[in-house]
Amino acid sequence: MDLLQPIIKPYAWGSRDALARLQGRDTPSAGPEAELWMGAHPSGPAGLTRDGRATTLLDAVAGDPDGELGGACAQTFGGRLPFLLKVLAAEQPLSIQVHPDRDQARSAFAAQQARGGHGPYADDWPKPELLYALSRFEVLAGFRDREEAAHLLENLEVDGLRPVIGLLRAGTGEQALCEALRALLERAPDDRAPLTSAVVASSRRLARSAHPYAAAYAVVERMSGHHPEDLGLVASLLLDHRVLEPGTALFMPAGGLHAYVHGVGLELLANSDNVLRAGLTTKEVNVPELLRITDPAVRVPVVVPRSVPGPGSTWLYDCPVAEFALYRTELDGSDGPLVPASGPRIAFCAGGSARLSTRTGNSEPLRLGPGASCFLPASDQEVLVEGEGTLFVATVGLLPPEHSAIAQNSFASLQ
Repeated sequence: MDLLQPIIKPYAWGSRDALARLQGRDTPSAGPEAELWMGAHPSGPAGLTRDGRATTLLDAVAGDPDGELGGACAQTFGGRLPFLLKVLAAEQPLSIQVHPDRDQARSAFAAQQARGGHGPYADDWPKPELLYALSRFEVLAGFRDREEAAHLLENLEVDGLRPVIGLLRAGTGEQALCEALRALLERAPDDRAPLTSAVVASSRRLARSAHPYAAAYAVVERMSGHHPEDLGLVASLLLDHRVLEPGTALFMPAGGLHAYVHGVGLELLANSDNVLRAGLTTKEVNVPELLRITDPAVRVPVVVPRSVPGPGSTWLYDCPVAEFALYRTELDGSDGPLVPASGPRIAFCAGGSARLSTRTGNSEPLRLGPGASCFLPASDQEVLVEGEGTLFVATVGLLPPEHSAIAQNSFASLQ
């Protein structure tokens, strides 16, 4: 077992309070702190100490893939830890974005490397995601129903939106949503500022009304304070607006268009940093590639946890991906075997405390307080846990036979 030193990403949209408070540091922090990375991605590998020597989880895994990951995991994922665990603290809205699937990432990254290496792809891995809300978390996730999207735009009473509304009303399938998105994002430069200004003004009016979608219009108004005259403000009305209560989890498949608006959440994803953006950001946008990767048929479901045997009360949040699965344990003061019992794992304490030890005594016991995390290699197979608090454990996705037995009960619509 290795206590991790996570990497903090200081993106401009981050909070000066949430991560510092979670880790027991003074608030406010010196600058925005957006993400706490616990993993082995080359862009931000967590630190650890082995035999008195400082190193990173990336180097530890590279030095002994079979020992750290287990032979099957190392072979399946090319000696790479397949998942990345983060705490995300969004004080301001993130970009409208989408992530590729495995085949798309491999082919696009290879083509990018052949052209000299510059481009939007950070690696050749997919990036499906699971978001677990630690606080109330506001998101834009997946496309709305086509007729509903047309209705929201029509209520704005903005003449410049008539062609987009026409595309939505004339279409007979989900592809009409992508065509409407294309029409907005490829707007002529001279038309962008007048259109967004008119949409924000109308959204401000509707946000203060009794309109059933007042909350969606209010999001546009709030986001305009951070990204004025950004076409992403208009495009956001094509997306489904949701507010997740603490404890709710969403699965974000590849191809699903989304934007995180505000909140603190635990994010588990494939070990990738591939992001294609289209707006609401100061980072590079790539509208043609985003439109190519976006799949309007993708839905973003709530993950329904399944109770599994374990210490205290333990739940499994399973998704139809090979790279990751998430377990949550509410420790009640008793002790018992850590779940899951095998494979590479990262344990994160979200509140209270947890003490981890091995039956064999080949590792020193670790105590995790709020915001602390540790890596458990595949070789640590008999780990005991005790304490009182909330412990999350990220691990590799279930094997296909195990997954197929529960997948049909893992998802639900968010009402």
